[in-house]
Amino acid sequence: MLKVNNLVKDYVIDSDTIRVLDGVSFDIKEGEILGIIGRSGGGKSTILKVLRGIEPLTDGSFEIDGLTVRPGASHEDIKQLQKMTAIHLQRNFGLWPGATYENVLRRLYVEKCGFEMLPEKDSPYYDELYEKSMEYLKIVNLDKKAEHFSAVLSGGEKQRLLIARQLAAKPSLLLLDEPATMTCPATKQEVLDSIKNVNEKLKLKTLVVSHLPEVHSYLAHRVLWLEGGRIIEEGEPEEVLKKFMKKMKPVIPMPERRSDKTVIKVNNLSKRYWLIRQGEVLDLDSINLEFKQGEITALIGPSGAGKTTLLHAMDGLVYPDDGEIEFLVDNEWIDMSTYSPKRMEVRRITSIMYQEFALSPHSTIKQQLAYRLGVKGQQVVEEARKRAKELGISDKDLDELYRMTDMPEENAKEIFARMGYTPAILSVLFPSHPLTEVMNYAKPIFEAVGLPLSILDVKPYQMSGGENVRAALALALSSKPSILLLDEPFGDLDPITLRDVANSLKNINKVFNTTIIFVSHHVDFIKEVAQRAILIDKGSIVSDGDPKEVCNEFIRASNARYLSCSQYK
Repeated sequence: MLKVNNLVKDYVIDSDTIRVLDGVSFDIKEGEILGIIGRSGGGKSTILKVLRGIEPLTDGSFEIDGLTVRPGASHEDIKQLQKMTAIHLQRNFGLWPGATYENVLRRLYVEKCGFEMLPEKDSPYYDELYEKSMEYLKIVNLDKKAEHFSAVLSGGEKQRLLIARQLAAKPSLLLLDEPATMTCPATKQEVLDSIKNVNEKLKLKTLVVSHLPEVHSYLAHRVLWLEGGRIIEEGEPEEVLKKFMKKMKPVIPMPERRSDKTVIKVNNLSKRYWLIRQGEVLDLDSINLEFKQGEITALIGPSGAGKTTLLHAMDGLVYPDDGEIEFLVDNEWIDMSTYSPKRMEVRRITSIMYQEFALSPHSTIKQQLAYRLGVKGQQVVEEARKRAKELGISDKDLDELYRMTDMPEENAKEIFARMGYTPAILSVLFPSHPLTEVMNYAKPIFEAVGLPLSILDVKPYQMSGGENVRAALALALSSKPSILLLDEPFGDLDPITLRDVANSLKNINKVFNTTIIFVSHHVDFIKEVAQRAILIDKGSIVSDGDPKEVCNEFIRASNARYLSCSQYK
C-alpha cells in the first residue's frame, strides 16, 4: 500500500515561496487505480514527481511497501524509491533507436549489468530476456510490432512502448502523468486499454493524473479532486467528477460570420515527408481549401494525418512541395510559398500559437507584450526594412529572418547558422515596443480574453494555469492580427480552463472579426468553438462541414469508447 501523510511542497522562484502542495493525504491499495483531477497548475504533476523522488518534499511523509520517505531523505532511500516506482511523464518519447522489443530488452538487462544495453544474442540469458520482453509487449498490445523500428511507431504506440519499459522495471507503483495527452481519440483509446490491461494482469498500484473526466471515468476505481494544492473531494469517480464539472462557466453564444469574402486559398497543396529506409510517413496530397473572413475553423483528424503540416504551411513555416497558399492583403493575393516583398506583411497580420507555447518565466507580461508588439506592430515591416538597409541585409534575407520570429527557438538555430547570423539580430531589426505605450494595445485585448490589466505587472509563475493560457493568447492577439493560427496549444488544459478559453476565442472573433484556424483532438472543444470542421486523414480531406457532424464521424471512425464516459458536461 501507498500512504501519503500531510505532504507539503514549496518552490522558491525569484525569492518568492510558492506552496504547490499543502497538506495532501491519501492512500492507494494493491491493484487500485487512483485518479487525480484538478485545474491546470493545481499541483497534480508535482505529486507524481515527489512520489518518484524527482522532487524533494518540504514537509510530511509517505510510505510505500515498508519504505518511509521524509524531508531530507538519504540518497540510498531515494534510489530505493526509484527502484520501487515507475513514471511516465507527459509528452515524453525518450526511446532507444532500434527494434521495439529491444527497447524493453535493454530495460530488462539493467538487472544483469546495472545499465541499459543490448545483451549479445549468444549470451546464456538472451532467450529468457527476449521472452520476457515479448510478454510485456503483449500486455500493452504491441507484440505484433516487436520487430518494427521504434522511430516509426505512431504516437500511441510509442506511449504504450514506454509503459512496457516501465513495467520491465518491475515497479510496485506506476505513476502516469496525462497518459496519451495531445493524441487523437483512437490513439488515446489504445493507451487507455493498455493501462486497463496492465492493471488486470499485474495488479499494480497505479496513480493516474489527467484533466479529462472521461479518462478517469474509464480507468479509475477512485478519484481525488486537487485544487490549489489541497484535496477538495475524494471518492467514487462519478460523484467527484460531477462536483468538479459544476465549476464550469456557461457557454457564450457562437458569433455569426459577417462576411463571405475568401481571405485564404489553398490550391493543390502537396507535402511529403520521408524517413530514410522507412518509406513515406506523411503525404499531404492535392489539398484544396478556402477560408472566409472571420470564420472559426477546426482541423481534426488522427495523429499524423497532416493537420499541423497544413497549418504551418499556411503560416509559411514550412514550404510545400507543390501548390500554393495565398492570402488576401489589401485586395491583392500573396503566395506564402514563394518570396515576394509583400510576404512579410502576411506574416505581420498572422499570429500563431504552438503546442509547446510558453511564456518567459522571468519577464512580466508587460515586457513580453512589448516584445510581441515590436515583432508584429503596425509599422514593424517598414521600420525593419530601414534598419536592414543600414546593416546591408537584403530584403530576401530580412523576409527569412522575420519568418524566424514565428518559429520555436530550437527550430530557428539551424537557419541562423546557415544564414550567418545569431539570434541577436532579431532584437536589432525588431526592437521591443516602448513600455509606456503597451497599455493602449493591452486594454481591448485583455477585456476580450477576460483578464484584468493588473496581470501586466506580474510574471507567469504568479498566475494560475488558466491565466497563463489566456495571457499567452493575449500576446498572440496584441497586434490585432487578421488571422490567428492555433496548433493545439490547449490540448492539455482542464475542462474548466478550456471553457474559459473557448469563451475567449468566441469573444475575440466577435469583437475583432479575427479569422481563426485551429488544430485540435478535443471533440467537445471543437463542437463548442468551431463554426466549421475539416476532417483530414492520411493527407486527404475526408469531410468538411458542420462541426458536430464531422466530429461524430471522427469518433465513429476512431472507435473511441472512452468518450462515451463523457457525461459530466
